[in-house]
Amino acid sequence: MNNPTSENNEGDKKQAAALAGDARAIQHLKDGVKNGQGWYPALLEAIRLWRSAEENYNGERYLYLIGDQAFDWLRLAERLCDEIKDEIPENELINLLFFDRPPLKLTEAEFKQALGPAKYRAYLNYLYGVLIEQALVMASIYEVRKASVIPLESAEEAERAYRKVYQAELAVLLDAFQTEMRYPQRKSLTQTEMKEFTYWLFKYRVKTSEKPKIASDTKKALLLMYRKMSGRSA
Repeated sequence: MNNPTSENNEGDKKQAAALAGDARAIQHLKDGVKNGQGWYPALLEAIRLWRSAEENYNGERYLYLIGDQAFDWLRLAERLCDEIKDEIPENELINLLFFDRPPLKLTEAEFKQALGPAKYRAYLNYLYGVLIEQALVMASIYEVRKASVIPLESAEEAERAYRKVYQAELAVLLDAFQTEMRYPQRKSLTQTEMKEFTYWLFKYRVKTSEKPKIASDTKKALLLMYRKMSGRSA
């Protein structure tokens, strides 16, 4: 029989260790910048050292590891950049946090080394489970729009797109997600909850769809992302 007190103590120890790791990461970042290291390399090192999956910071929930699997590295970058915001050129900060354009270009291998193997695998989960899933929904909205004889309201376009991708009503999917996560039953989601919902949808789609459809949907989403990055219309 499990001892609740023992489990609580173990949880407290893990939390304390995570907080200590976070403090080391922040100090490492500040020391790196102070000693003349570029802010971006110092930031990546701090990200690698960071331990907590989420935290409350300045009265706001910061979730870094979505579903315990998908690493939102830019959300953590936003949090850590706040520690050295006076040391970062404003245009470089905006380019990183809003457009995912770092001041230094790294190869995929260099980025993987900077994050470390575990965080890099979790980053790939975020890439496919959140960013590409978002692109899939948007690509489906474009398809619905083009196929419509008469213009639709944006909400109706979204409804049809979700049915097209997930073979279920958006309200039903949202209810299932909120029930599983023990969130209040409401139509609106915070930005963080929307990312969680998107990753939940990704796992739902993989679980309920045939492999050819999964491959086709992924290809569709990647094509849209390529078009966007190339500056072309959908």
